Amino acid sequence: MSDEKDTGTTVSDELAADVDEAVGRAVKTVELGRRGFTISVAVFALVVGLVLPWVGEAAGWQVLAGEGGAIPRLFATTSTVFGVLASALALATRRWWLAWVCAVGGCIASVDGLLAIWSQQSSAASGAPGDGPGLGMVIAVLGMVVLAAQWMRVAWSRN
Repeated sequence: MSDEKDTGTTVSDELAADVDEAVGRAVKTVELGRRGFTISVAVFALVVGLVLPWVGEAAGWQVLAGEGGAIPRLFATTSTVFGVLASALALATRRWWLAWVCAVGGCIASVDGLLAIWSQQSSAASGAPGDGPGLGMVIAVLGMVVLAAQWMRVAWSRN
């Protein structure tokens, strides 16, 4: 009889440990649902934007490598780090803290993108107006704004 009682306690303890482990995992993760698809499409738009022209004839990846000025390079860096790399990591792991990193970083990168567009439309020191932003930069800024909004909604959705 003592074996049954010991076995029952052991099974109960194992069940409690399993439940605690499942709750611990649920607390640390987020459910993406349909937003995950929207986030994936926005990340793809960022990657496409990196291939298209940003500043003159320089593509986004070239701006990331150092061409085209400081402000567009800042946007290329923040959008690549937060929009592509951190978003891919957050989509793969579904970690709540990474959703917050993507949300806050996405907001910062969105502001950087607006500044990058502004820098391409402003007149230079010579007084001549800029050529304007390339199609890739506009796509990247729109993608970052969508990403920032989606990650913010995901991060706030956890109870």
